[in-house]
Amino acid sequence: MKHFLYFSKSAATSGAALSQGDLMKAGRMDIAIHSFIQSVYLSGDYRKDVIFHFVFYGPPNPPRHIEIQISDELEVSKKDVGNLIKKILYKYKEGKKTEVFPKCFVEKKSLLDVVQELAKENEIFLLDEKGLDLRKAKILKNCVFVLGDQDGIPAKELKRLKQTATLISIGPKTYFASQVVAIVNNELDRRGI
Repeated sequence: MKHFLYFSKSAATSGAALSQGDLMKAGRMDIAIHSFIQSVYLSGDYRKDVIFHFVFYGPPNPPRHIEIQISDELEVSKKDVGNLIKKILYKYKEGKKTEVFPKCFVEKKSLLDVVQELAKENEIFLLDEKGLDLRKAKILKNCVFVLGDQDGIPAKELKRLKQTATLISIGPKTYFASQVVAIVNNELDRRGI
């Protein structure tokens, strides 16, 4: 199974913030949505072997961890991803990991706690400009790719992540988060991972 973990320091942590309709004012939720779309959707199909994780630290109730795996039981089009995230955030229950829709969960969990849990069964890769070239990296089928929004990952968390993750780079240019996801998926597709 492949995992993508998208971190945002500013993305809203309540459904009400998304109900106002301005995704930029909701902590650049538009970036999160585009990254999700690039991770799971193909032309006329979706990736059954990808789980996408959002970790949001924005107001009003951080942190929030949302886990989504698209399946036949969950029919959601690309244009409805924002509504899906909003509904998942609305269904958060204090102290529980709640399955809102099939294979869609929400809970209160920090970035480092999510990574620590995923590291038990997966190799962790942190997207970093100074990392090993993606094309040269050895990647197994059970892998997690961690990336941040336009502001990146806070220094404290980044320092700890660098102790456990393999740093990889997609090349010499800086890309949008959603483009990074597409490039990683393309490389994995070429390798049959």
